[in-house]
Amino acid sequence: MEDGSCADARLTANFDWMCTLAIYFRATRDCPVVIAANRDEFLERPAGDPTTLLENPHVVGGKDFKAGGTWLGISEHGIVAGLLNRRAEDGGNPRARSRGLLCLDALRRRTAHEAAEFASRERGSDYNPFNLLMVSRTEAFVAYNRGASIEVVEIKPGLHLLSNLDLNDFECPKISASYGKLAELGNREDFQRDPIGQRAALGALLADHNTQLDPRSGRPNALCLHLENYGTRSSSLIFMRDDTADIAHYFAPGPPCETAYAPAIVPRRTANAES
Repeated sequence: MEDGSCADARLTANFDWMCTLAIYFRATRDCPVVIAANRDEFLERPAGDPTTLLENPHVVGGKDFKAGGTWLGISEHGIVAGLLNRRAEDGGNPRARSRGLLCLDALRRRTAHEAAEFASRERGSDYNPFNLLMVSRTEAFVAYNRGASIEVVEIKPGLHLLSNLDLNDFECPKISASYGKLAELGNREDFQRDPIGQRAALGALLADHNTQLDPRSGRPNALCLHLENYGTRSSSLIFMRDDTADIAHYFAPGPPCETAYAPAIVPRRTANAES
């Protein structure tokens, strides 16, 4: 996930590597939202650990210092939004509005449905291609911008994976290689009973270096990626409980294969979260 503005839009268009976001939506007993995400990015692009991004509503998330947006954020209303770049076949528009700012705009809304409606009204041509996840405890949507227009699709309960293609598109080697492992973990009794207690197992899956060649490019493609100037920069685990406004947030400020997760900032007023 990245902000993807200015010259980086053209650079990332030439790469088939991408971030990966897994969501268990209403798939466990007490946590209707479990998110596990790796952010892949150019190593030189400056970014900060989760922090306060907005005060009203209170929104926390990672900050892209280059364009000011976020790739993954949580709001006091109990909304999580995650931004993943799609490939721009024409190389991208360096003058397009930052996609990370759109992610931040979605987090200003009170419900996931309002965020989805907002995204659907934006002009696709104002941005380079993206996938935007918007989820609460009761609703989940993904907005696809393939270049000309923005399509919003509702997400049904279950395990879903998102990269730089459509949701659960097994053409992506990361999805085809990891979906079964994530599904197996999600079906385990200990995960169903206490997903937060199994965060080490979830983080271990995100640290997978199993590399397949992407048939679209012939390039390596792994969940945890290490290349000379590009790779997995950070990893996030988010758990939203069902019967309270509690949100558990863990962040690894480096690749999860070598960086420990630690508790991260959460919104202050989650008591006002969407129910």
